[in-house]
Amino acid sequence: PHRTELYEDPPSACWPIVYSPDYNITFMGLEKLHPFDAGKWGKVINFLKEEKLIADDLIVQAREATDEDLLVVHTRRYLNKLKWSFVVATITEIPPVAFLPNFVVQRKVLKPLRTQTGGTIMAGKLAVDRGWAINVGGGFHHCSSDKGGGFCAYADITLAIKFLFERVQGVSKATIIDLDAHQGNGHERDFMDDHRVYIMDAYNRYIYPGDGFAKRAIKRKVELEWGTEDTEYLQKVHTHVEGALNELKPDIIVYNAGTDILDGDPLGGLAISPQGIVKRDEVVFKAARSRRIPILMVTSGGYQKRTARIIADSILNLHNLGLIDKELATSGAENPKVEQMIRDAAKDLTNLS
Repeated sequence: PHRTELYEDPPSACWPIVYSPDYNITFMGLEKLHPFDAGKWGKVINFLKEEKLIADDLIVQAREATDEDLLVVHTRRYLNKLKWSFVVATITEIPPVAFLPNFVVQRKVLKPLRTQTGGTIMAGKLAVDRGWAINVGGGFHHCSSDKGGGFCAYADITLAIKFLFERVQGVSKATIIDLDAHQGNGHERDFMDDHRVYIMDAYNRYIYPGDGFAKRAIKRKVELEWGTEDTEYLQKVHTHVEGALNELKPDIIVYNAGTDILDGDPLGGLAISPQGIVKRDEVVFKAARSRRIPILMVTSGGYQKRTARIIADSILNLHNLGLIDKELATSGAENPKVEQMIRDAAKDLTNLS
């Protein structure tokens, strides 16, 4: 297959954290018409910089996915539809977008989403190389090869997995762990008949998209009630993540870490606390790292102003626990517990001398 810019190796000094300032949608206040915090991705990065975890030259710069990249999954017919502003307005749920000239829509709305999509594809390769990767954006799980919706215009999860299957030696099985509050019907439709992909999806059963057809692709369905709280939620996540990974050991986990499960989210209808979200991400990363399975995390939905802080806190927590680590990154998906023991032993030796 053709070489893609998205698979060029970034400097090994970089964290496998992918981002670009182009992720953020800012346009004459139009972004305020959606419950979405359209600058959330940049805010996550700013919090991580304030905490001195990262610096601009230490993260991987996302590149925009080209048409050629997108056609690995999308139909030409679908990509042509996005040349109609009213179609994009419907998909992004921002009605006034329908009245803008399409070149403006391409530059101000679709380019950020294409750049986040490029970021997810890049992070897939990074996760395999380094054991883990986080795309600070992406997670457009309502988009499939020929249909967008729910703010998702490109099928980045499907793309990342297809890219790995087609271009990376030794990746032939993938598990999607989708913990956004909504059902991930996009990747479910794309992988409906693909036995290489195992899907676990935990979502509020009463909200969008309620896609009964797509549910047939879910191997582990965790349907949640309105207002589900931390204790029940975390217990279910733990049980089913462990169950999924015991049932099938994949070559890559794509973790859709939506924060719209947060208490008070106008669209999610669940009641998980900020601490609950941090704990959830920890549960998933522990399960992946202890089994030495590379994990790619995308941030997906989450529609409140405090969301960015929670995502940043979660990434800091993963780092504090040694579940993500820059040194670890270069040595592949080694077992963090073992590495921590080695580090502790080394410290003890230094203290003795």
